[in-house]
Amino acid sequence: MMRQYELVERVQRYKPDVNEALLNKAYVYAMQKHGHQKRASGDPYFSHPLEVAAILTEMHMDEATIAVALLHDTIEDTTATRAEIDDLFGPEMGKLVEGLTKLKKLDLVSKKAEQAENLRKLLLAISEDVRVLLVKLADRLHNMRTLDHMPEAKRLRIAEETMDIYAPLAGRMGMQGMREELEEIAFRYINPEAYRAVTARLAEIFERNKGVLTDIEKALSALFEKHSINAGVKSRQKKPWSVFRKMEAKALSFEQLSDIFGFRVVVDTVEDCYRALGAIHTTWSMVPGRFKDYISTPKQNDYRSIHTTIVGPSRQRVELQIRTREMNKIAEYGVAAHSIYKDTGGKTNGAGHAISKETNAYAWLRRTIEQLAEGDNPEDFLENTKLELFQDQVFCFTPKGMLIALPRGATPIDFAYAVHTDVGDTCVGAKVNGRIMPLMTELKNGDEVEIIRSKAQVPPAAWESVVVTGKARAAIRRATKNAIRKQYSGLGARILERAFERAGKNFTKESLKPVLHRLARKDIEDVLASVGRGELASTDVMKAVFPDYKDERVTPAAPKQREEGWSKIRNAAGMLFQIPGRAARKDKDQPRDGAVPIRGVRGDLPVRFAPEGAVPGDRIVGIVQPGTGITIYPIQSPALQAFDDQPERWIDVRWDIDERTKERFPARVSVTAINAPGSLADIAQVVASNDANIHTLSMVRTAPDFTEMLIDLEVWDLKHLNRLLSQLKDNSSVSDARRVNG
Repeated sequence: MMRQYELVERVQRYKPDVNEALLNKAYVYAMQKHGHQKRASGDPYFSHPLEVAAILTEMHMDEATIAVALLHDTIEDTTATRAEIDDLFGPEMGKLVEGLTKLKKLDLVSKKAEQAENLRKLLLAISEDVRVLLVKLADRLHNMRTLDHMPEAKRLRIAEETMDIYAPLAGRMGMQGMREELEEIAFRYINPEAYRAVTARLAEIFERNKGVLTDIEKALSALFEKHSINAGVKSRQKKPWSVFRKMEAKALSFEQLSDIFGFRVVVDTVEDCYRALGAIHTTWSMVPGRFKDYISTPKQNDYRSIHTTIVGPSRQRVELQIRTREMNKIAEYGVAAHSIYKDTGGKTNGAGHAISKETNAYAWLRRTIEQLAEGDNPEDFLENTKLELFQDQVFCFTPKGMLIALPRGATPIDFAYAVHTDVGDTCVGAKVNGRIMPLMTELKNGDEVEIIRSKAQVPPAAWESVVVTGKARAAIRRATKNAIRKQYSGLGARILERAFERAGKNFTKESLKPVLHRLARKDIEDVLASVGRGELASTDVMKAVFPDYKDERVTPAAPKQREEGWSKIRNAAGMLFQIPGRAARKDKDQPRDGAVPIRGVRGDLPVRFAPEGAVPGDRIVGIVQPGTGITIYPIQSPALQAFDDQPERWIDVRWDIDERTKERFPARVSVTAINAPGSLADIAQVVASNDANIHTLSMVRTAPDFTEMLIDLEVWDLKHLNRLLSQLKDNSSVSDARRVNG
């Protein structure tokens, strides 16, 4: 374990005027607080914060950040308090340590919500001070390096979380070295077989190509010497996870990969970058479409470099990166290379730390957190944060020349929301490079995009499945939720009223106010709408309001038992399924054969309807069923896809309705209703009052708050069916009602 003086010496190597007293004080305090605690490996727990501090010294971080690393687990895992840290080390360091403390004592009903809230807290702390991010990433890196000592199930969960959140977060902050190590260790645990296969193959390829790599290095070095360019040339090998991801994404074999090896050219100045590029391109042929200039247009994580691929000295493709030494440092350490303690003319913040210019990467992070924190529930926040982290970028421009960086696959809708949420919400069209293009168009590098707007526009819910940025998805989801929130909050209130009534309690909206934090919702209307949408179970609300509450409802019956139960209900209450004054068909349990008013078929062929039915007003088609007759399908039925390769079975048919002969036609609907006594009667009453008839009814799914049922109805025509569906949706017992087409 590293000694006190060794830690101080590490920092002194790059910062001679180090505040030794601060480091010594933090070292002793943390060691005393962690006392005899042990890690899963059996090592003293204090060895962990010490190793985290050591990782940060490799990044040349200041003593305040190193001290926070030593203290980062004290509030979470020892008797230390925020007040005590404030008193001993100052409120700024206390705030940083608290930002790294998980919300493990937060009493949330949902485990997923708890995880999302922890991430939200961490990112909000990072957005206020980047040092929280640096300590957290170093903490995660050391945990990953010692992951072998954890139980297998926990290893997998931590590895997946690292691959999903922390590795891409390091990448977005420009810390490529950190990202690659986190990905490699996570890959080893998530897919050990693939990891072993890829690493073994890479080692084999490296051994086979060592001589070629040396030859290319020498050829490049000689070229730069000839042109009087001071340049360092070094070969590099693609990392296992990067190789595996590319092979999977593009379905390539090892032999098809052209960039397993590359060369990094490091020079003194930006001018030398372009001189080196000119020397290379005038000596060897460039591969078209493989040139990128990230010096003139840096990535959002501040990465700057020139990328080019040439047909090199051995007549094979060679990938090159050309950058200055400062660019190389930023590419490796990202935001950590923009050290907050660098000399800035004596300007300091309240804690005596020098203030430096905010990096693009850090500015992006703060903007992203502000955008994602606007009204999303925790689960949405987690999903949208992941979307923002995984981004290979394209660069587009507004008509005024403003650069907008977007992920690959982005559309003009994503572009509009990247400009401003109001622009996205009012977007009705787009011009790409001066031409009107569909809003689903995939944008490419260099596209100029002009958004056409209308104040009357409301973003359609379908856009959510089209966009690829977290900001756009969050904004669309928010607009959609606001549009239907009122309807769902009313339904949620009714569900909770019944739930409270069953438990012998009196429901009031005010009773939800003290438990909003447990339900991870920002206000009462959010809770009601979540219950109405089925996102939050009424039992969870009951448990939050009354911690001793136990749900004593009977477990739902098995499908066969439920069907028998429904049969008894139908027999006992047959009046609900029979329209007064109109006799039901005597053969209603048999297929309709023969006398169906359809024009376009021979009279000697039996005609029946598909299971989902068809009604006058539908466009219909007939399918010949050998030996049994013709089945009529609505044209929108997915079941017709099964006959795409059998055109000889398709028959052109249309309705031939005699208005003097009143006859109902079959249609299938799906209804999601509140799971409570009286709901079925409400539905049947709506059907009866609309002069329709229930033919059969079956339970599809029963949950604590909702029941989904399939109902085969008999209606006069399409208008009749649509009117019935509209009234079912308006019923207070019904969450959703829609037609089923196959």
